[in-house]
This record gives sequence, structure tokens and C-alpha cells, in this order.
Amino acid sequence: MTTDSTNLKRIAGGTILGILVGVAGFFFAETGTKGMGVLIFCLFPIIVGMAIGFTLRTAKAAGAAALISLLGSLVILIALGKEGPLCALMAFVFLAGSMGVGVLGGVGFRMLVKPGRAENTTIGMFVVLAPALLFTSKQLERPLLERPRIESINTTIWVPDSITNTWTDIQSIDSIRAGKPWLMHVGLPVPQRCVLERPGMGAKRTCYFDKGFIEETVTEWNPPYTLGLVIDRTHMPGRHWMGFETAAYHLQPNGSGTQLTRTTVISSHLHPAWYWRPLERWGVSAEHSYILQDIVIRARQPHAATVPEK
Repeated sequence: MTTDSTNLKRIAGGTILGILVGVAGFFFAETGTKGMGVLIFCLFPIIVGMAIGFTLRTAKAAGAAALISLLGSLVILIALGKEGPLCALMAFVFLAGSMGVGVLGGVGFRMLVKPGRAENTTIGMFVVLAPALLFTSKQLERPLLERPRIESINTTIWVPDSITNTWTDIQSIDSIRAGKPWLMHVGLPVPQRCVLERPGMGAKRTCYFDKGFIEETVTEWNPPYTLGLVIDRTHMPGRHWMGFETAAYHLQPNGSGTQLTRTTVISSHLHPAWYWRPLERWGVSAEHSYILQDIVIRARQPHAATVPEK
């Protein structure tokens, strides 16, 4: 048997191992918790990477198997509806880094262990200690994941129209003609239209996306200055580690136009916050810009004249 054939078989075996353990690890991490944290994004991929690196012996083969297994695991989770494409893409960078650390550690440790009894003893210890470490980590991390992390994102734009017309435009949207930001081409939900059943407090507003919808209730109605909404229900594909809590529009006259601010409050159960917070804010800001730019486009078109009743 040639060396290349042996390496390919080892890579295939490491890849299958990584996919099986990776998918199983996702379900283990999500069971009984509301979020995802250090366990799934750091500890688990490091352990999987170490197992692949120790088994395949060389950094090149182990790196290839780790990368393919990570991609395979994410594709399976997307196909099962457990994750959306954009969330998987954002997680990939972190997971790849953690798994790479594990691969290097596994390959390095393999070089220190002599073949034979010492090798078998090391594998046995790994099989026993790794699950115990993962289980303990999950119990320690659970309280942090149960508490939602609250974030408020604001986006302000100048609309070349009166505050009265701008107030009318934000209530219901029949279509959106603004250019889509990059994130919407890789999985960020695309807003399509919003329908307000009636003006006033307590009214229901539904916003439809390319995949799913959000139901809201008006909690603040102060025309033409403030429209506040609470999100009642979010129906989107994928696992919702991030939730929408409230939304608001604030308007004020500014020169010959209107200064319009959109505010969205979200809750997140994703950690570490230093990694996920900027990505979450980036995604929400992209949604804001898409909607607000459409309002600017509408403002630049003549509003229909009001015909007096006879």
C-alpha cells in the first residue's frame, strides 16, 4: 500500500470521526441550555482537533481532515434546520481557530508519546477525561447562558422629506427597493414588506421576510415623532440564539428634511460576547440600513396628492 493511499485513508477516517463527534457535540451542547458559549466554540473543537491530530500524526493530514469535518458538520446542521447559513459562516472562523489549536496540540503531543503501551494508555485517558471535562464545563457554563445579553442598536439617517410624510412611510411598507447589503446575499433575512392593521396603540404590525415573519404590537404611538413596538413572535428558520425584543422609530425635523432613527433591542445567548457582539450589531445594522435607505428612496419620489372629498 502506497504512502499516499495510507494518508488518504487516514484523512478520510479523521474526517468521519470529526463530523460524527462535531454533530454529536452540537446536540450535547444545546441540550438543556438556551445558548452557546465556550463549550461549543472553544473547548469542544479543541478536543476534536486534538483527537484528529493525535490520530493522523502529521499537521498537514490532520489540518485537512479537521477542515473538511468542520465544514461537513456545519452543512449537516444547516440541512437539519438547526443553524442558518449566515450563523454557520460567522461561527466557522471561531471554530476553525479553536480546532486548529487542537490539531497542533494533538500532533505535538503525539510526537512526545512513544508507540505501544504508552500510546494506548494516552488514548484510554483521553477517552475517559474528555467527556468528563466537557460535562463539567457545561455545568459551570449553564448559569451564564441562561441570562440573556441585552444589546441596543441604533441607526440614524437623514430623510429629504417632511416629518409628516416620513411618519406615514414608516408605518407600513408594501415593498423595498433599496440595494441589498452584502450580508443579505449570504443568509441574512431579507425584509420584504410590513403591514400595520390600523393606526394607534395596541395595533398589530407584521413584517414579512424572504423566509419567515415577525409579529409586533404598537406600544408607543406619538405621531409624528415616535413609534414604539414590542416583538411578540419571531418565526424564522434556524436556531434562535438571538431574539428581537423591541423596535422603535424616532423622528425629528432637521433642516429641510427629517432625522430618522431606528432602534432595535435584541437579546442574545451567544458567548463569548467579545466575538459575537460586533457580528450581531453588524447584522442588525445591515437590516436597519436596508429599510431606512428605502424610506429615503420613497422620499425622493413625489407623494400622491390628496384629493378632497366632495
